[in-house]
Amino acid sequence: MWTRNFTFYFGARTVSLLGDAMMPVAAALAVGQVYGIAGVGYVLAVWTASAVLVMLFGGVFADRFGARTIMIAADVLRIFTQGVVAFAFLDGAPPYPLLLATAFLSGIGAGLFEPCVNGMVPLVARDPQRANATLKIAEAITQLAGPALAGILVLAAGPVFVYALDAGTFLVSVVCLLLVRVAVPRPEPANVLSDLRRGWHEFKARSWMWSVILVWVFWGVLVIGPYVPLSSQIIGPDYGWVMAALGSGTVVGGLVAIRLRPRRPLAAGAIALTGYTAVPLTVALGLPLPALMAGHVLGGVALAFWSVMWSTSVQTQVAPDVLNRVSAYQVAGSVAGMAVGQALAGPAALVIEPRTFLLGSAVVTMAVAAALLLIRPVRALTPAAPHPEPEPIAS
Repeated sequence: MWTRNFTFYFGARTVSLLGDAMMPVAAALAVGQVYGIAGVGYVLAVWTASAVLVMLFGGVFADRFGARTIMIAADVLRIFTQGVVAFAFLDGAPPYPLLLATAFLSGIGAGLFEPCVNGMVPLVARDPQRANATLKIAEAITQLAGPALAGILVLAAGPVFVYALDAGTFLVSVVCLLLVRVAVPRPEPANVLSDLRRGWHEFKARSWMWSVILVWVFWGVLVIGPYVPLSSQIIGPDYGWVMAALGSGTVVGGLVAIRLRPRRPLAAGAIALTGYTAVPLTVALGLPLPALMAGHVLGGVALAFWSVMWSTSVQTQVAPDVLNRVSAYQVAGSVAGMAVGQALAGPAALVIEPRTFLLGSAVVTMAVAAALLLIRPVRALTPAAPHPEPEPIAS
């Protein structure tokens, strides 16, 4: 698996994930010192909204110009935005409109980058499942290291250094992607709207895919979205340890997915997903820290295994010429559900006691796993052979 192409892609993806993981904490601490909690909230909201808005177009552009090209452009944009913020902090208090503008542009970069991830994996790896599992392990490690690194550096070296380092991670990603050699697509002449319609048609034609996303929207609204704001409030000072346990479980889940190759990957993933019930359940029951951490390790294993089965299925079941567009639709659907859940967490906590809400989230998780298994196209999906890897050429 560790060919030249995959090695450089792995490096690009890992440092890019590290930059993404650092950004929210850097914004929360650096921007919060100047503009308070509301200021941080608006910056992060603008970032998320702009990412979702351009995500579908990111898939279109990736299929037309190549995923690698769009990823490089997205990283260059984020080098610029993070560099501008670093420079602005030299004066101590950057103008708030500048922070909103750079958050908007940085979100566009993230929205362009994300749909390309699925499209690149089959181009750089002959074994997509093993590649996805390896990337999932790297993602878990960056999610553990990124926030901690950002928090330490903001306090020790200040926001200028942190934002400059964040820009540096995207620069390293650009260099790695420039060293990847993949085939350039030769799309038939079409306009953007036609490409969007083609992507929607391909997405809609796969009942196993749109049915999973439909279920996933409910899970995002009722489980994943509200979980962080509610659980952080309940757990309190030990929240960092609990998140570390979740990340550790994700690493283990990635290792399991490297070895285990079920005949029905989505069915196996849905069964594994029942283990995520332990995440909201242990918080809702107010269990002691060791039990909380054990439940989150189990949840991390479950979610990582499902994620690898899902990503591999998408990459091997969809033709390469439309993969990025189809990925954009499924990613946008997943993110939309989580965004709604995050927005509703505060109002919901005023009506329903947070522990009671999370107890309901545990029940919803079991119902989601059962729903996935009851959908015949999901339950019956079998692995497809990876699409032939194009001859590597400079692009």
